[in-house]
Parts: sequence; C-alpha cells; structure tokens
Amino acid sequence: MSDAAEPADAPSPLLLEHLDAIRRAARSGPVVDLACGRGRHARALAERGIATVGIDRDAAALRALQGRARTARLRIDVARADLESARFLPVAPASCGALLVFRYLHRPLAPLLCEILRPAGLLLYETFTIHQRKLGYGPVNPAFLLEPGELPTLFPGLEVLSFWEGIAEGARPAAVARLAARRPEGR
Repeated sequence: MSDAAEPADAPSPLLLEHLDAIRRAARSGPVVDLACGRGRHARALAERGIATVGIDRDAAALRALQGRARTARLRIDVARADLESARFLPVAPASCGALLVFRYLHRPLAPLLCEILRPAGLLLYETFTIHQRKLGYGPVNPAFLLEPGELPTLFPGLEVLSFWEGIAEGARPAAVARLAARRPEGR
C-alpha cells in the first residue's frame, strides 16, 4: 500500500479504501472519529454524505471543526472527551456502526473500543510504529508507537479484514500500521 504525494490534510488511503464499508456501517449506527483533531477524516466522510461524530480533548480544534462543518453545511457532530483519563466514552456500548482511529494510540482504550462497536461494526485504525523514530519526526515515546505486528493483537475479539504495516510514502512519509477489522455478528 503506497500513498501518492498528497496534502497533509488529505484522508488516509485506509479510509478511502473502505468508503463503501463505512457507508454500509453508517446505516446501523453512528460513524465516530476518535481523537479526530482538526477532523480531516470526519470532513472527508461528511463531504461524501456520511454523517460523523468527532471526539477529541482539544476544545479549540473541535470548535474549529464545527465552524468549518457549519460553513460547508456538513453533518459533523462533536464531543469533547479526554480519551486517556476517561473511564467511559461519550458513546453507548454496542452503538457505533464504524469507529475510526488515526494517528493516535492509547493501548488501555482498546477493549472499550471493541465494546462500543455494534455487532458487524467496522474499526479502521492507523497509527505510528516504532520505525517512525528513524524518520526523524513524529512521536518518539514508546507509549505512542506500535511494535511490529502489535496492532491486530490489541483487538483479539475482532475479525481482521486487512492489516498492513510499513512506510506510507507521500509528502511526508510515515511508518504506520493499518488495520480494518469487524466485530463479529454474535458478539
């Protein structure tokens, strides 16, 4: 999987690759973009007619996202939550049709992410690996970097649809792992 040169605000190829699956998942529950930051993925989905909820701890980023969404008449709701100190998320258990997590890692949150997905709900997760350090920018703290092959192991109850790990080329190369997974129907 390679990323052609793209603007920094462009959505991840992982998101674009799974647009149809996200659209289907949105019929059964909200699409939630966790740690959404400035909302590049929430905006990309809303621009394609998929309503999205962006959750982040940065109130200023959420206000800016809401303002851009309002101006562009995009369906994006926002909620503020500190994902690292919260014991719960502002999302009901088994309610999300799809859950998006990009460039964020807090391992203790993984079981909760599985709980908020609906049966057959879709998880798209992309974040940095330890190889990012070699690129000279981005996170260096091991708490924010995945070990090789680690990402799928954080979600043992989910069915892996695709997994890729390597250097994503583009305007700014990044060492990432990408996972698409689904919560089994009966769980």
